[in-house]
Amino acid sequence: MKKGWEVNKFGDVCDFVRGPFGGSLKKNIFKPQGYAVYEQQHAIYNQFEEIRYFIDKNKFNEMKRFELNSGDLIMSCSGTMGKVAIVPDNIQKGIINQALLKLTPSKHISKDFLKLWIQSESFQESLKAYSQGAAIQNVASVKILKNIDIHLPPLPEQKRIVAVLDESFAALAKAKENAEKNLENARELFESVLEEIITNPKENWERKTLKEIATTFSRGRSKHRPRNEKKLYGGKYPFVQTGDIRNSNHYITQYTQTYSEAGLAQSKLWPKGTICITIAANIAETGILGFDACFPDSIIGLIVNPKIANVDFVEFLLQSFKVYLQAKGKGSAQDNLNVGSFENEYFPIPSVPEQRSIVSKLNALSAETKKLETIYQQKLSDLEELKKSLLQKAFNGEL
Repeated sequence: MKKGWEVNKFGDVCDFVRGPFGGSLKKNIFKPQGYAVYEQQHAIYNQFEEIRYFIDKNKFNEMKRFELNSGDLIMSCSGTMGKVAIVPDNIQKGIINQALLKLTPSKHISKDFLKLWIQSESFQESLKAYSQGAAIQNVASVKILKNIDIHLPPLPEQKRIVAVLDESFAALAKAKENAEKNLENARELFESVLEEIITNPKENWERKTLKEIATTFSRGRSKHRPRNEKKLYGGKYPFVQTGDIRNSNHYITQYTQTYSEAGLAQSKLWPKGTICITIAANIAETGILGFDACFPDSIIGLIVNPKIANVDFVEFLLQSFKVYLQAKGKGSAQDNLNVGSFENEYFPIPSVPEQRSIVSKLNALSAETKKLETIYQQKLSDLEELKKSLLQKAFNGEL
């Protein structure tokens, strides 16, 4: 430990107040306005303006111990644990609910230093280690938390560390913003080029319906069935569902369910190369089967006629028309399309050689786009690791 630093207990540097038992704040006592009830969302999102629940003056006075004051910190204690925020000036008068811990710093610790320490990896790991609960984790008892060690420098050093971290984090935030923007631009580049090619057809391009360029264009045969019909599932036949298509990227390479022989008997095995189009809920998502598979009637299967169309071109074509098709399927209780939705929809179709040429260009651009995405995703990951490293160095006296 660095010279001049002292080892303290968490409970020695601030006062703890855990939120009241849930039974103290039942929904039937809430009022349309009055004194605010602060929740986990205020710690998680570091905001104190949006208030959902209020109590009257009598209830507030009864629960005065849980009142929030400027300069206090609140920490989330259930489910999403360890998120922390400093209570700003001029908040609406109110109390914390059962899912928050209120921390009031002593004169020996800066509230900003305390917040940064709570966000550090070492404290967060301690928090998880002491947490309880199975399905929903809950922060350990206040008694246990109070005994966590904190290495505390003198106040001037605390303020210096906070200033250095604030400046560093501002630079990291700007770098992250730039990386996120570049990632977005990389993705938009492919989409803009795709749209430019498809929505500006040449004069010699024909206009055809999907049925006219297909040898098969129909809905899947199998129904969505209860999971307790075990005889249908768990076999060797891939069963593609809408989520598998939504999560694909041009080609469907993964599936989350399989059919048995019994499942296949009430369905149909579509060949590799079939274009799948979702027509219920998340509509107009598309992908090309990378293997033989079954799928339900919430998906249209399109097997293109190779004499008229290239399968990759047609899938790219449908991607470019996705927003239009999604708008076409809205209007009822649940968004949907069907085979009939496409009967009078004409799409621009060039000659097969030109289709192949377009696909070649789009594939090359797609490969470059994916490289850029990988680079920027790595940058974002590196920035997050750098932030953790700076926090760790700060509280080890190495900053």
